[in-house]
Amino acid sequence: MNTYHDCIPCFLQQTLHAARLVTRDEKIHEQVIRAVLKEAADMDLGLPPPAMGKRIYGIIRRVSGSADPYASIKKTYNQFALGLYPEFKAKVAGSSTPLETALRLAIAGNIIDFGVNSQIDPTRVYETINQALSQELAGNLNGFAQDVRSAQNILYLGDNAGEIVFDRLLIEHLPLEKITFAVRGAPVINDATLADAKAVGLTSLVRVIDNGSDAPGTLMDECSETFKHAFAQADLVIAKGQGNYESLSEVNHNIYFIFKVKCRVVAAHIGLEPGSLAVKKNTKAPA
Repeated sequence: MNTYHDCIPCFLQQTLHAARLVTRDEKIHEQVIRAVLKEAADMDLGLPPPAMGKRIYGIIRRVSGSADPYASIKKTYNQFALGLYPEFKAKVAGSSTPLETALRLAIAGNIIDFGVNSQIDPTRVYETINQALSQELAGNLNGFAQDVRSAQNILYLGDNAGEIVFDRLLIEHLPLEKITFAVRGAPVINDATLADAKAVGLTSLVRVIDNGSDAPGTLMDECSETFKHAFAQADLVIAKGQGNYESLSEVNHNIYFIFKVKCRVVAAHIGLEPGSLAVKKNTKAPA
């Protein structure tokens, strides 16, 4: 997916929010914004939005001196989601269609995204997740279930801290021995890293690797050889979140994108309404 003109204001909004997280010094805010504006002026719009996201957060880290501006937010939402885990695990267990229920909850957890929304209220997160139990799923659930059953090697690409607790609910209803879970290689926004996967218990459940990159998505050219090998070996990739959709929608592989559609640009690209719960198989998937 290319970067659209509408993405540029979103980049700047993310920049200012992140800068304010690390300092109240308005001179640093201005310095960061000016640096990002220069990058935006020269960026290749043929690249996916996470390519610019990588540059933005590299600038923020360099100028502010903070290696992980969202560290406390990630910790807060990991703990918040873990507090909800028993309740929603029980809902899945009591469901007549547990895989579908777990999938709905995993997608709903994608609301915990500080790249798209800098103001997330825990009450709203809880309400969104509950609403997902009855909201329509846009995509082929039966096809997803069939592909999961037939796959020999599944690579599950995580997205945000906190959200990965709801990924765990889904993973618990997938064939654990077939799954490798992947996180980001370094902190970027509130995206999950190995430390987050360990904090929510995923490392004791399945194999977990990082992708070797600090982009808020999966830019294959910048990922580690270990990750590239895992990707190539997977006959099914489950890609969570908009960043993974933006960066992998043109990749020729068997990928299911599962996420909550949170902006008009992505909605138009995938052909769904904003707010939809997407379970979309890659149109570039090999026959």
